[in-house]
Amino acid sequence: MSNNLPRMRMTGLQRRSQLIDVGRGLFAARGLDGTTIEEIAACAGVSKPVIYEHFGSKEGLYTEVVDCEFHILLDAINTALTEEAKPRVLVERAALALLTYIEDRTEGFRILMRDAPPSQPEGAFSTLLSHVTARVEHILSDEFSRRGFSGDDGAMYAQMLVGMVAMTGQWWQDSRRPDKHTVAAHLVNLAWNGLTGLKKDPELQSEP
Repeated sequence: MSNNLPRMRMTGLQRRSQLIDVGRGLFAARGLDGTTIEEIAACAGVSKPVIYEHFGSKEGLYTEVVDCEFHILLDAINTALTEEAKPRVLVERAALALLTYIEDRTEGFRILMRDAPPSQPEGAFSTLLSHVTARVEHILSDEFSRRGFSGDDGAMYAQMLVGMVAMTGQWWQDSRRPDKHTVAAHLVNLAWNGLTGLKKDPELQSEP
């Protein structure tokens, strides 16, 4: 009796998901221009027309991969910023959300940092940072107004804060040291205390 069971045929959704996964790995390693439709088809075990049927082109698949990663990261950061908490804790949670995404979905982050898809010519990561900055600006403006500072300055400080976290995340994707909680604690240490008030061993306030 043969042990060779017939292969289960994928549904359209399963095949689409498989192609996105394959594309994510290849695009992360080689970029959009460095990846060919032939390579994607070979890795997925399909013919080229199958890819065209689902996505129309290599660029169509790339756009789908970017959009997927974009929304995963944006949703994670939005969730961190939406919960009720003090502004400092919200920044801690947002920084951890970015670092956790980098840790769990390194391929996705490399893609977001790379070639801009047709749907976001200004760059996926830049678009994402614009969304996040708008949220942070609202939080900081309220905090500034409460303290008697100019609420308008919140927009400028939001750019500074988000830029600092984003640049640190790009550096951390390769180093991975120290651990993400330590990095987040030091980020907020600088943001909240400034250089003259830095604590030697900062800790996150959002953790028990």
